Amino acid sequence: MGKISQGILGGLSGKVGNVIGGSWKGIDYIRIKPSSVANPRTVGQVNQRTKFTATLEFLQAVKPFIKLGYKGLAVKKTEFNAAMSYVLNNAITGTEPNFVVDYPNALVSRGGLSGALNPTTDLATAGEVTFGWDDNSAEGNANATDKAMLLVYNPSKKESISLLNGADRTVGSQIVSIPTTYAGDTVELFMAFITADGSQVSNSIYLGSGTAN
Repeated sequence: MGKISQGILGGLSGKVGNVIGGSWKGIDYIRIKPSSVANPRTVGQVNQRTKFTATLEFLQAVKPFIKLGYKGLAVKKTEFNAAMSYVLNNAITGTEPNFVVDYPNALVSRGGLSGALNPTTDLATAGEVTFGWDDNSAEGNANATDKAMLLVYNPSKKESISLLNGADRTVGSQIVSIPTTYAGDTVELFMAFITADGSQVSNSIYLGSGTAN
């Protein structure tokens, strides 16, 4: 319990309600204890939580991919945290309270290596996705031995299939097997390249969505 020794305007020691008083070097002071904000529920705070949840669900499902895709940006932070920061600030769309990941802007790999040229996908065959691209190993800083990084994300199941050490850039195609349980589900498709020694990656490219067979 607080005690006022010199009237209401001075000498308060301890706590009275949400007012806290004391003395420092002979100077009396008072301050107001802030209200509890343990579970803030303002519209802005709820919206931010919704955006955070959408980002978290997506990145947790593609974690093996971003572990390589954001390796070069993990400076004083983890690859996951670097990806969270980017996607949360650059790849969330929608109108409150319905916020979702904007896949075309959701880079799952970020780096300075030359990316894929004219990438394509084909889901016609059951249980697989065929990725294709043109050989651009003679352009920019691309290398003939760069490996394709391929990602098939299933939003309804909140999981993904990834191939992190695929065909060489010169090969031009790669098949990724997917579970039979994906049949009928919409999948989101991404592609990037990584150098043979794993030291550099390209920005990922979103190749659109399709229905798995």
